[in-house]
Amino acid sequence: QEQLVESGGGLVQPGGSLRLSCAASGSTSRLYLMGWYRQAPGKERELVASLTSDGSTNYADSVKGRFTISRDNAKNTVDLQMNSLKPEDTAVYYCGSRPRSFSTFNYWGQGTQVTVSS
Repeated sequence: QEQLVESGGGLVQPGGSLRLSCAASGSTSRLYLMGWYRQAPGKERELVASLTSDGSTNYADSVKGRFTISRDNAKNTVDLQMNSLKPEDTAVYYCGSRPRSFSTFNYWGQGTQVTVSS
C-alpha cells in the first residue's frame, strides 16, 4: 500500500528547532522527488523544500539558511530539519512525493502541525 507517514511536529518557541520525518511505504518508483509543503490557515499550500533521489535540492526563499532537507534512499525516508523557527512558519506540513515522469507531487501524507509561538 502506498503511504507517506509524517512525524515530528509540535509546539516550539520562536528561535527553536524541530525535525520532521516522513517514511514512505509501497513502490519506490514514486519517490524520485520527495519533499515538504506547508499550508497555513487561509493560505495556499506552498513548497518548503524538495530533494530528488540523485541529490538536487530546492528551497523556498523564506526558509533558505534555516531549513535543511535530507533523505535516506535505502530507508525511503525524508527529513526536514527546521532551525531558527519563526511564528510565520506555523502551518500544517505535508510530506509529498512524485515519480520522475510527473511534474507535480501526486502522493501525500496526512500532515503534521507545526506551531511556533511563545
